[in-house]
Order: sequence, then structure tokens, then C-alpha cells
Amino acid sequence: MKNNIFKGTGIALITPFKQDHSVDVEALDKIVNHVIDNGADFLVVLGTTSEAPTLTAEEKKLVINTILEANNNRLPVLLGMGGNNTQAVIDAVRAQDFTGIQGILSVVPYYNKPNQRGMKAHFEAIADACPVPTVVYNVPGRVGVNLQAATCVDLAKHPNIIAVKEASGNLQQIMEILRDKPADFDVLSGDDGITQPLIALGAQGVISVAANAYTKPFSRMMRAMKEGRTDEALRLHYAMLKMNQLIFADGNPAGIKCLMSHMGLCENVLRLPLVKANEKVEADIIEEWERLRKL
Repeated sequence: MKNNIFKGTGIALITPFKQDHSVDVEALDKIVNHVIDNGADFLVVLGTTSEAPTLTAEEKKLVINTILEANNNRLPVLLGMGGNNTQAVIDAVRAQDFTGIQGILSVVPYYNKPNQRGMKAHFEAIADACPVPTVVYNVPGRVGVNLQAATCVDLAKHPNIIAVKEASGNLQQIMEILRDKPADFDVLSGDDGITQPLIALGAQGVISVAANAYTKPFSRMMRAMKEGRTDEALRLHYAMLKMNQLIFADGNPAGIKCLMSHMGLCENVLRLPLVKANEKVEADIIEEWERLRKL
């Protein structure tokens, strides 16, 4: 039996930048402690929300080391290691020091648009080479192709593939995975706004953007679902629904950085080609936060 330790509320950590666009290690330390203190269950390093494509190799090492030091082995760590060159991903995995890192999150290959057989072979090759468990990441809106339910269930049989982060938004597809998957393979929500219903359907966790900021109510919702307090979970789900939409209204991580800057956790700085949320979205986020912070 596989042992998936990535359950509950996972945080797709942002990379805070200073006004000169350098990595803000002090803010990153503060954010790690903020999410841990407010109920996070695991940390996701160098995912999409981290703006990883704009980080140099040295900056990625700095981000990893800063998070690992701040975490101090308190929570499991999932490291983003994906790409559209299978051999390059394998080479990176073989070169990576996994001290303090318990798994990798690997996205469906983007741009070159592999078919289902290609996706299956890609992930199997990575999982075969990886010394820690692999979580597959399906996000067709970003990569241009969709990992279909049947392919995901086939991959779930691999001894080193423990879960899928499902961000297709396709409930029918996700339910088919939940219905057909092996018992020792988990589904993690990749969409903040539909996490509560996915947990009700059998998902075991989330990799959340929103919980960078409002970690406490999000993790409370997750624990309420796990413990069968569905009325409380539903109340929190609907209380967060508007903000869960607003923080993605002008792109990710523009919205969450806007909110976290307002909370004093980081500067509101992104790297091109991403830019700050527009003034209307920013005003709406700040207004909604005044209500949400009372939860």
C-alpha cells in the first residue's frame, strides 16, 4: 500500500519579491510560519503560484532552502518538478537533494501537447526515476491538453504515483477518477472554489492558492469536512466563495499577492510577464477581506 502524506490543506506558496524584484526571503519565512500557525497540512514549493518560470536556477535553490529552513520539518513538503522535456525533468530529479522534501508535483507537459499514451509514458518515466513519491498535476487550462480519467486511473496503479492534483474543473471527470481509482491513490482539489464539494465526493485534500492568505478558515473548512461537520464546512465554503473568485479575477498570483500585501505579508510585486491586479479587482479584494477576516 502506498502512503500518501499529502492530505488536507496544502499551500501552493507564492514567491514574494521586493520592490527591486529580488526574492524577499524575510517575507517568505513569514508566510511559511503564517500558514503553519493557521492550520496548513503540507507545503507546495515552486508550483505555478510561485512564478517559478521567472526564477533563475539559483533563485529556485534560495526559495527551496528558505522554505525548508522556515518549515524545520514541521510539515510535509511537495516540490514542483515538471516540464515538457521528459529527460530534462528526470535529470533534474536525479540532481535534486531531497533532504526535507517528501514528494514532487509534476504537471502535464505543456506546449508540445502529448496524447494520452505520451502523458502516461512521461509520468511513468519520471516516477520510475524519482526517489520520492510523485503527485501528477492536471491543469488543462494552462497546458493545453487534458489528462483523461482513464489515463489517470492507469497511472494510479504505478507504485510511486500517489495522487493527482485535479484542476480541470470537470466534475464528471473527477468523479470518474474517484470512482475507478485504487484505494491507495488520492485526488487533491486544484480549484479552491470547488474544494468542499470535491471533498464530499471523496477527494482527500487541496493544493490551495487562497490558503496562502486566509489559511485559518480554509483549513477549518477542510477539517470540518473530514470530521463530518458538514454544516460548518458548508457555511465556511460559502463565506469564502466570493473571495475565491476575486483572487483569480485578474490572474494568479496577482490576486493573492494583492490580498497578502494588504495583510502585511509581502509586497505587491510580480515579475513580467505577470502584472499586478487592476484597481477594480484590488478594491473588491480589499472590501471583501474586511468581511472575510472576521471568520
